[in-house]
Order: sequence, then C-alpha cells, then structure tokens
Amino acid sequence: MVELIIENEQNKEEVTQETEALLKSVCEAVMRMEECDFDAEISITFVDNESIRHINAEHRGIDKATDVLSFPMLEFDENGIADAADFESDGDFIMLGDIVISLERAREQSIEFGHSFKREIAFLTAHSMLHLLGYDHVDDPVGEEIMCQKQEEVLNGLKITREER
Repeated sequence: MVELIIENEQNKEEVTQETEALLKSVCEAVMRMEECDFDAEISITFVDNESIRHINAEHRGIDKATDVLSFPMLEFDENGIADAADFESDGDFIMLGDIVISLERAREQSIEFGHSFKREIAFLTAHSMLHLLGYDHVDDPVGEEIMCQKQEEVLNGLKITREER
C-alpha cells in the first residue's frame, strides 16, 4: 500500500482528486513492478517553474527549472539493495522520500511532446519513483535505458499512452 502526502504550492494548474488518484496508482504500479512488499509513504509537492528552479539550484547546484526532482530517503548499494538500518518508518509505512514536480513544466512538456498532461505527470511520477527505489541514470546510459523500459512498462500497464490527449 502507498500513502501519499500531497502538497500543492503552485496556482498554475488545478490539482484534482483524479490527479491524486492517478499518481497514487502510478506509485503503486511501480511498487508492484519492483516487488516491494512493504507499505510506503511518499511525499509529492507540486510547484511552479520558479520554485523548482530554486530547489534545483539549492540541492544540485543547477540554476534552472526542471520538471521533477527526487529526494530518496534510502541509501542503496551497487547491487540496488537498501540497508535495513536506513529504513525510517512512521509506524506502518516506510518513508521512501520526496518528489517535487513542476506542474508548469509538465504542462509545457505535454504540449512539446504532443501527449496529455495526465500522461506527462504520470511519467514524471514513475520516473521519480524509480529514483526513490535506487535507480539512477545520471552519466549511466545503461541505467537510463533500464529506467525508460520500466517507466513505459508501468504506464502501458495503466493504459496511459502517448497517444492519449
């Protein structure tokens, strides 16, 4: 089971119950695909381009807006195994980490790539969930290919296609 803590710190895009349900279904699908047999807590914060630019500059030293940032709570070894001592829990749920999505950038990218806003935020959520579970693609073409395959598998499984408008 996945518990989402959603905060909306922007006013450019409406965040509906359907949006929240979509993102929960994506998080749960990633957890199933990765055979995670624990209950997870994930924080998702919606921001605009200016806010994510500040966060990106502060945490990554890159002073520009991006679409999504991931802040995992767990440390993974080179085999993708998390140390059990790293697991933080609020009782029943393991805290996986934080996802920050610029809904403004997600809208821009949905137009740029010619697919729905729903598909874009689902993609960004799947991408970020994989980061929370230890996947990485920075300077790693193999990791990027694996992440791309897994993201598509999750979205196709949920019938969220690029053709959807």
